[in-house]
Parts: sequence; structure tokens; C-alpha cells
Amino acid sequence: MKVFIDPPNSLILFDLVERSGHEPLSSMAAIQEKIDKTEIDMPPMNVTLEDVMKGLKYAGIEVPSGIRGRLAVWGPMIEEAEAAVIMEDCPYSFGCVGCHRTNLMVRYLLKRRKIPILDVNYPNDEEEAKDLVVRMREFLGGLK
Repeated sequence: MKVFIDPPNSLILFDLVERSGHEPLSSMAAIQEKIDKTEIDMPPMNVTLEDVMKGLKYAGIEVPSGIRGRLAVWGPMIEEAEAAVIMEDCPYSFGCVGCHRTNLMVRYLLKRRKIPILDVNYPNDEEEAKDLVVRMREFLGGLK
């Protein structure tokens, strides 16, 4: 099953989803595909008109370009997702959590899809980390 992870560049969530036998939908894979397929060798310059149009599908023109840019990459993954794992209360060093407006939009788009979603909190100690792994295994194991 395809599982969207939020934050979408979390290596921890990516690994836990992958180990459970599901396909994690992450920004790392989407960006690598974009870089590998594009003829331009400078990743910051790999923005195409198609990317701009994708971003406009999820957010209006008055929305800051950073939000539209992220949604241009993450929006198609959200549409493809069959389930999702959302981690709340992450520190800034954990994944892409710096843009709160993008995070709100991502959560809205996921909940609108009516797919199975596991909401977890960032663990603050070893016991919470163990609980997180157990909850994710149960959730991912229950997906068909």
C-alpha cells in the first residue's frame, strides 16, 4: 500500500513504513525522480511551467511560492496515497516542519481524502519512541 508520510522528508517514518512492507510516499523520492528525469543539471533551476500549474491546483496564486512549490511536489503524492502517517509536535530539525501553512494544507488535503490516517506525536523519550513504533506497526499491519 502507498503510505504518505508527514513530514514528507522524515527518514524515520520512511524507514518504518518501508520495513512494514508498504511503499512510503516521500519528498526524497519525488525530488530524486524530478532531478533524474530533467535535462537540467541544476536542481534549484528544475522548476517548470508544469510544476507551477501543479502548485496552483492546491493553492491560489496569492499563496506564497514556497507553499505552492511544496504542494506541487506533495499534492500528487497525497492524491496517490492509500493511507498516511502524520507526526505532530516535531522539532524543527525533524523533517520539513518550518512552513506551518503548508503543513495545515497537507493535513487538510489528507483528511479530505478519507483514507486511513495515523496521527502520532513526536516521541520525547525512549518509552514514547517504543510506543510510536508499536502504534505504527499495528496501524501499518492492519492496512490491506
